[in-house]
Amino acid sequence: MTNSSALSLPVLDSDLLDKVSNGKYHDPHSVLGVHPIDGGWVIRAIRPLAKQVFAIVGKTKVQLTHSFNGIFEGAVAAKSLPDYRIQAIYEDGEWLSDDGYRHPPTIGEIDLHLIREGRHEELWRALGANIKNGGVAFAVWAPNAEAVRVVGDFNGWSGIAHAMRVMGSSGVWELFVPELEVGAKYKFEILTKAGKWITKIDPLAKFAEIPPQTASVVTESSYQWKDRTWLNARAKRDVLTSPMSIYELHVGSWRNGLNYRTLAEELIPYVKELGFTHVEFMPIMEHPYAPSWGYQVTGYFAPTSRFGKPDDLRYLIDQLHQNGIGVILDWVPAHFPKDEWALGRFDGEPLYEHADPRRGEHPDWGTFIFDFGRTEVKNFLVANALYWLEEFHIDGLRVDAVASMLYLDYSREGNDWLPNVNGGRENLDAIAFMQETNATAYRRNPGIMMIAEESTSWGGVSQPTDGGGLGYGFKWNMGWMNDSLRYIEKDPMYRSHHHGELTFSMLYAYDEKFILPISHDEVVHGKGSLLAKMPGDRWQQLANVRAYLAFMWAHPGKQLLFMGSEFGQQSEWNQEQGLEWSILDQEPHRALQTLVRELNRNYSENPAMWEQDHVPGGFQWVDGGNSAQNLLSFIRYDKKGNPIACVINFAGTPHFDFRLGLPKEGAWDEILNTDSENFGGSGVGNLGRVETNGEGSHGQPFAATIQVPPLGAVWFRPAKVSRAK
Repeated sequence: MTNSSALSLPVLDSDLLDKVSNGKYHDPHSVLGVHPIDGGWVIRAIRPLAKQVFAIVGKTKVQLTHSFNGIFEGAVAAKSLPDYRIQAIYEDGEWLSDDGYRHPPTIGEIDLHLIREGRHEELWRALGANIKNGGVAFAVWAPNAEAVRVVGDFNGWSGIAHAMRVMGSSGVWELFVPELEVGAKYKFEILTKAGKWITKIDPLAKFAEIPPQTASVVTESSYQWKDRTWLNARAKRDVLTSPMSIYELHVGSWRNGLNYRTLAEELIPYVKELGFTHVEFMPIMEHPYAPSWGYQVTGYFAPTSRFGKPDDLRYLIDQLHQNGIGVILDWVPAHFPKDEWALGRFDGEPLYEHADPRRGEHPDWGTFIFDFGRTEVKNFLVANALYWLEEFHIDGLRVDAVASMLYLDYSREGNDWLPNVNGGRENLDAIAFMQETNATAYRRNPGIMMIAEESTSWGGVSQPTDGGGLGYGFKWNMGWMNDSLRYIEKDPMYRSHHHGELTFSMLYAYDEKFILPISHDEVVHGKGSLLAKMPGDRWQQLANVRAYLAFMWAHPGKQLLFMGSEFGQQSEWNQEQGLEWSILDQEPHRALQTLVRELNRNYSENPAMWEQDHVPGGFQWVDGGNSAQNLLSFIRYDKKGNPIACVINFAGTPHFDFRLGLPKEGAWDEILNTDSENFGGSGVGNLGRVETNGEGSHGQPFAATIQVPPLGAVWFRPAKVSRAK
């Protein structure tokens, strides 16, 4: 290194320096940092309020001269690019640090190209806050911004010294902040076209402060997964022909006061004991308003910090997998809230939301609607789905409010909606987004499930995208749910006039791959609990629940049950209060819980109940039209033709000596009787076995005389023939 005092420094325009010194310039790196000059290099650093500033180059200390409003500069005579640190001396001390402006961009051209094209499937690795090279690489998409600054607890929430640079035409702003660590809190400060500074959270933040605080938090995972056995088996499993019994829960109110790790300790043995194959978590993405249950998402890439850190959630999922339990997560791409610090008008202009309120605002929920036709927005959502599947090993995403995305006139009246290019009501952009999301998710993650909560008769929801379908693996059967609940809520004396509400679902049972949901939506907002929907006294209510659940488990389609329904919670769900666990001190409610365990056991042990859920060969009516007796009877078959006969009596009286047509001769074991005294019933039954006798019935070659309990269900399976040794 030679003497640098003789080197002359270029004179910069004062307007440029003013913008840089106030963090308003779109390319601060072109001024700050280190740049070549004749005979050496100029180093410029911004250190507001500093008394003296030095560049430490090896063992050499070069004083930088204050040139403009907190900007210091000096020359270094060196042939190669100098590696330096900045020492700033203030009234209350000094600070030695690396200079972020000397570093090259931490986001590459390939990343930027993929973002522009809307094809960056791992967007969370490029944008947001990522630990790299001994610091944090910040990157955010804000194409309408005049300037962007990083503010946080590491700079006193003043972003003047942490202005970002825009990366060409991509609309992405980038800054590397050296020596920053996990736990730093931050936001982005954005200068709008209108000249106003607004402060926003990071759309790709992977962690956030505990609400009501809203700052994004730098995080990095160090979790070591131990669920490889589960993932390998999942990749080989055909979910359509496998058992799936889903327990839906709200993390915050299953048992009050639990976090992700303590939930693992209590939930897993409970779910295993009851025999559910999967749990489904209502949304656990960060959200500011707890009573939204997570459906008003602000942090799409951040597990809510209410229950712990992201690695704590990974631990919960890992433990579930190691115990043979799959994990489904509710995902909400249909809308997002208008909180001024979140995604709405992110850079001062409509960005994530559609600019036209007829497409960009949801009248029912008071929220914004994503602009599904914008490539970067679609990329944001597709990558978000992949993030949960790949970074958290989620086995399935249940997509909320699909109907609201499909129809441009959803919940709109008159002319308050904007037709598509063909003049129709279909949201073509949303359709393309869902197709791309589903196709990409299945391509990258074998064995996962994409599940649509779709409440209309839209065709092809669970059909492949290459045939024009939406590409979901399953669809919630809202028709079955509405019809069957409407039926079961009626007094048995009136049910005969509504028998078709029970049987209608079989007319379309194979149009889609269905899941039968009794979800949280059916036990809130004045609808009452599942138990409270039932007519009659408490014994009759419990009997109705038992019969209804047996019908649900026997009906073609996978099943989902919301927490509390398995033991007959009396009041409707309240997320503030949690479940009524104390009710299990009462024997009838413990007995109902025991029934659910036996339903799951019989269900899982008998492929006839799930192997052919989605093909007509798996179901056959014995007598679906017996409205006079409020009676349903049908047979489920596995692929080998092994049958299970199911009889459900929704009448308040038993049917003695009922002739049931059966496909096989001989003894049939009564493998389930919801009226068993073990389940709180009256004990009407068949002593565990029936025999075919006489002529056939109901079009079946054989028949047995059975006793059908009141408000009860019985399942029969051909007795296994014992062979002499």
